[in-house]
Amino acid sequence: MPRVLVSDPIAPEGIAILQQVADVDVKTGLPKEELAAIIGDYDALAVRSETKVTAEVLANAHKLKIIGRAGVGVDNIDVETATKRGILVVNSPEGNTIAAAELTVAMLLALARNIPQADQALRNGEWKRSKYMGSEVYGKSLGVIGLGKIGKEVAKRAQAFGMPILGYDPYLKPEQAEKLGIRLVDLPTLYKESDYITVHVPKTKETAGMIGAEQLATMKPTVRLINCARGGIIDEAALAQAAKEGRIGGAAIDVFTTEPAPADNPLLGIPTIITTPHLGASTEEAQVNVAIDIAEQIADVLNGKPARAAVNMPSVSAEVLARIQPYLTLAEKMGSLQSQLTTSGVRAIEVVYKGDFGDLPTLHITRGAVKGVLDTVVPESVNYVNAPGLAASRGIGITESRTGSEEAGSPVLTIRAETQSGWREISGTVFGAKDIRILSIDGYRVDVKPEGFLLVTKHSDRPGIVGKVGTLLGDRGVNIAGMHVGRESEGKHALMVLLIDSAIPDEIVKEIVQIDGMENARQVQL
Repeated sequence: MPRVLVSDPIAPEGIAILQQVADVDVKTGLPKEELAAIIGDYDALAVRSETKVTAEVLANAHKLKIIGRAGVGVDNIDVETATKRGILVVNSPEGNTIAAAELTVAMLLALARNIPQADQALRNGEWKRSKYMGSEVYGKSLGVIGLGKIGKEVAKRAQAFGMPILGYDPYLKPEQAEKLGIRLVDLPTLYKESDYITVHVPKTKETAGMIGAEQLATMKPTVRLINCARGGIIDEAALAQAAKEGRIGGAAIDVFTTEPAPADNPLLGIPTIITTPHLGASTEEAQVNVAIDIAEQIADVLNGKPARAAVNMPSVSAEVLARIQPYLTLAEKMGSLQSQLTTSGVRAIEVVYKGDFGDLPTLHITRGAVKGVLDTVVPESVNYVNAPGLAASRGIGITESRTGSEEAGSPVLTIRAETQSGWREISGTVFGAKDIRILSIDGYRVDVKPEGFLLVTKHSDRPGIVGKVGTLLGDRGVNIAGMHVGRESEGKHALMVLLIDSAIPDEIVKEIVQIDGMENARQVQL
């Protein structure tokens, strides 16, 4: 029988499933030295958030096939080291979907009827019914930012209350939104028209602080905001100021930029803001669900079946992994570049293999490309297993094709993405295990290592424009590490990629766009 170590408390229902396929040891609260000393005896490890599965621990994990995290995040697991050692890491991304959706609805109703404030007043001996006059949610519009699994569940429940739903998700097709009874709008419209706004997006460079003072100023003075997703998506200081000045109706916040929330957090203590200590997944059912989910996945892997929610890639041999890894990295980075360069969302993804890819499993590479496209724009945790499903749930078609090449040299990987404004195309290749390159962007030839911060511009091909960009960046103290320029033909259009040492403030990017002859400029991070 295989051996499974459960090093954090998980629900008994999960342990019972594991006991059907393995000898199970439950040893919680282990010091890292003791965990490292005994991990070599086990085929599987089940954890929550307390156990730190570090590189030092994994160095002794000679038999370990799978690490299961009963929950969503895997910050406590060294996924990179686990992948290098051929250890599958799985989590339970859907176990708390209903719990998070129901908490959001509970927050919405608490805001509408001032329930926490009225409860506290009564506990303080006050009976002031008129002070806590509420409002009905029927007929009020709910703006949902991010229509993944949780966002859709929230919308479904709000519709039962008779609330019209406005939705923003650039990766959900209009026809899908229509079937769900959701009116897709852009963010400015959602901010302007919504009576309630709830966010269900991951926290990324793009979404951190996405609702700040500027956005709050465009909302109704009666608007109420809800964040049960990730701390920092709504700017805490700006939200607190708007609430104090009566420029919003209220807010309900379950997640914070720093957790546990410090005593000086600006949102605490404001009468119109409801605060809870990250309760999104804190239901008995959710804890049972994640325990069962993770136990079933561990059992499947121990029985030779694939896992359904791998955080790293599906199992391949060490030899194949070494050969495919550069292409996986290239595909993810090219997909991410596609996503960051578009402003209108992706409708379809086509991955083209040109040249001799031999017996490499292109399925993994294609999934890497899809993962790269979706990684920063969907609220779910994206991995090699669930990327196609997440794309399908948003109506994004995925195709894969091969084509021969008469040219000598390395095979070329091309990722084409259909957006609202047409098709974009990025090509790249692998010259060596640590030498991956982007060769072209939308037909403009470049030679770029996809790493760090890049500034991608499209401009008229005429003298002086490149120099003006360089001068502007130099004047602002931005160092250029490299430059690549490709052009359509002399005097027409050109595309420039600048490698820069650090992120450029948005204000500087806006200045670059204002240069005469500049069509657009986008900053990306790979």
